[in-house]
Amino acid sequence: MLWTRMELPCWCLLLLSSLQSLSANNDFFTSIGQMTDLLYTEKDLVTSLKDYIRAEENKLERLKRWADKLDSLTATATQDPEGFLGHPVNAFKLMKRLNTEWGDLESLVLSDTTDGFISNLTIQRQHFPTEEDQTGAAKALLRLQDTYNLDANTISTGNLPGVKHKSQMTVEDCYELGKIAYSDADYYHTELWMAQALKQLDEGEESTIDKVTVLDYLSYSIYQQGEIERALKYTLRLLELDPEHQRAKGNVKYFEFQLEKQQKAAEEKKAQKQEEPGARDMTEKEEEKKKKKSKQAFSLIPERRKYEMLCRGEGIRMTPRRQSRLFCRYYDNNRHPKYLLAPVKQQDEWDRPYIVRYLDVISDAEIEKVKQLAKPRLRRATISNPVTGVLETAPYRISKSAWLTGYEDPVIERINERIEDITGLEMDTAEELQVANYGVGGQYEPHFDFGRKDEPDAFKELGTGNRIATWLFYMSDVTAGGATVFPDVGAAVWPQKGTAVFWYNLFASGEGDYSTRHAACPVLVGNKWVSNKWIHERGQEWRRPCALNETE
Repeated sequence: MLWTRMELPCWCLLLLSSLQSLSANNDFFTSIGQMTDLLYTEKDLVTSLKDYIRAEENKLERLKRWADKLDSLTATATQDPEGFLGHPVNAFKLMKRLNTEWGDLESLVLSDTTDGFISNLTIQRQHFPTEEDQTGAAKALLRLQDTYNLDANTISTGNLPGVKHKSQMTVEDCYELGKIAYSDADYYHTELWMAQALKQLDEGEESTIDKVTVLDYLSYSIYQQGEIERALKYTLRLLELDPEHQRAKGNVKYFEFQLEKQQKAAEEKKAQKQEEPGARDMTEKEEEKKKKKSKQAFSLIPERRKYEMLCRGEGIRMTPRRQSRLFCRYYDNNRHPKYLLAPVKQQDEWDRPYIVRYLDVISDAEIEKVKQLAKPRLRRATISNPVTGVLETAPYRISKSAWLTGYEDPVIERINERIEDITGLEMDTAEELQVANYGVGGQYEPHFDFGRKDEPDAFKELGTGNRIATWLFYMSDVTAGGATVFPDVGAAVWPQKGTAVFWYNLFASGEGDYSTRHAACPVLVGNKWVSNKWIHERGQEWRRPCALNETE
């Protein structure tokens, strides 16, 4: 016990130093890079727990040895008590044991070996993920499920493409996802995950969650989606397990009443149609109107479907004829001195808008340096509120970012110069290098990089005009997902470590190119690191002269 108390201050100092990069309410779920720190935190906690277990085992071993010794001694002594105590040494030792040693034993039993573990746990708990992190990670799983058309069983069994560390979900995990969806009145996902929890319980998985609880949520979520007959079916199953369940009893009566009501209404409608001679024509017209309305409604929200299809690698709109006009080449930017003898590898990714990729344009060593500089500064990525102009977090941008300036490190300055040499554009008016790391299901839904006409003050404080172009480094490979997609034109660009993609956001006339609206797809498996440079108009007057035509 004395050893534990003496070592505690040293342990605490080590622990505190390892947690300097963490802080409370840190939105861990928005950055896989920072979440890695939590693994080491948990590892430290397990080490502390094992130390506590060893201390308890040592204490019990000492008590056992003492008990075994006294058991043998008292068994012998009680056979001839007077003869045993007739020996003066035995009499002395009995007095000593009862006066001193049993007191020491009492102190040993009462000694608290939990101090070290509890202290460490208390320190680390300050840096644990919050309820927001858990909810954010859960919603990310639901987002991935929708974007990549995954069924609940595929996610639960961990059968995701390219996974190295397969992990299965328990009944409790599925139930928790269902509850989080339920709290958001998302009854579609509530049904999916409660059904998965029920499936695993039916297959015999042991759990603290019982079928009655799962069936209660499942039947209600199905009812909320308008499927009363199925809701009744699951409620009746619930009552088989718990015949005295009061809410289920009431629900059965209500569901049966509603079904009877629906049946009567259907019969009346059928009879009315038969009586009216022109009813059939009217019905057909009404159905046509409904179809037209549904088509109109769909046309209002095509982007979401396009976005998700492109993320899955579907719906890419590149014809063979257009594909044949895309090339790869060695590029020296009009015989630039730096690239005359060692031109960069350039390949066309898309024609309209023109998107090019540069291969092997940033080294592994440079990538590690950029990540090393950025990681301590990563903060939840924000968006500019289009109404108030205030920077705020948004559920459609799940990542953390940091800004790196050229004067901080020669590597950043060298990267900035490289972008200028390859593009031929002025970097003095560009924004600093932004480094981003995406979190669980990390994404950035469709957006423009440039300021539109209805946002005249978008970059007013910078005084450098609009964002003329975007340069995007891919600093990691992504096992599955994580593409950069352009929904309006059906283009998809996939992450490839060490490469960069480049496109112009503005035509040479200064007008915005609306076909550059793009998005970062959710990361399904892996860790996505990118860095980007937003290049502005000022300083480009002689480097990219203005055109007379709006779309040139």
